[in-house]
Amino acid sequence: MQNERVPRALVGYHWGVTLLTLGSVLNVILMLVHLGSHPVEMAISNGLLAVFVVDYFVRLIITKERKTFLIQSAFDLLGIIPLHPVFAFFRLARLARLIRFHHVFWRLGLDGKWTKAYHRFIYQTGFIYLFSISVAIIVVSAFLFSLTEKQNLANSLWWAVTTATTVGYGDETPHTAFGKIIASVLMFGGIGFIGLLTSTITGFITNRTEKAVTPQDTQEQADVRELLAKIDTLTGKVDQLQEQVERLDRKSPKR
Repeated sequence: MQNERVPRALVGYHWGVTLLTLGSVLNVILMLVHLGSHPVEMAISNGLLAVFVVDYFVRLIITKERKTFLIQSAFDLLGIIPLHPVFAFFRLARLARLIRFHHVFWRLGLDGKWTKAYHRFIYQTGFIYLFSISVAIIVVSAFLFSLTEKQNLANSLWWAVTTATTVGYGDETPHTAFGKIIASVLMFGGIGFIGLLTSTITGFITNRTEKAVTPQDTQEQADVRELLAKIDTLTGKVDQLQEQVERLDRKSPKR
């Protein structure tokens, strides 16, 4: 697999995606720490958002396995949500897939255990599905809350996150009947999926810890059993030697 040649055009495309992703993340960081001109940074953010939106739907159209694409590109979809520029951080998952695609760890002489653990955690545990559903519930609730409560999208997203995580600071609360219905749905649905998400992460870490500890314990137990067997053998030889000494004492003439 590692020896397959990747077309230069595809390599160039991946380099472009990498640079745009890192640029979009850096731009968001500058916005969060209030460095530079905010209007310029917002224009850059919106421009990059448009590029990634077009890229996502073009890949969706040309792919033959749309179901697989939607699953594996769930973070890409989250990265083009226009609620807040901070969603650009989800685009970093694209870089992780590119690193795995080009076998970067293998080329650097690493064994690739990190990429296997990453793939196992994201897909085999169902984390990607629970995370996507949780984010979808939060985003949809924030959007509906923004419409009904006449709040901006940033404040609505903050309200949805604090409500779904049961923090509930109370700085943003629904006042309309429809807003309270949205909050109730978010409380039941969001909390349930976030609870499943947390248990999935905990279960994965626990299993990894058990697998890391069990071989060591097994080896220690084997060492103890081997040591006890050697002690038993040595004890038997000592007993035999003692019997031989006693026989020699009985046979030797008494003075």
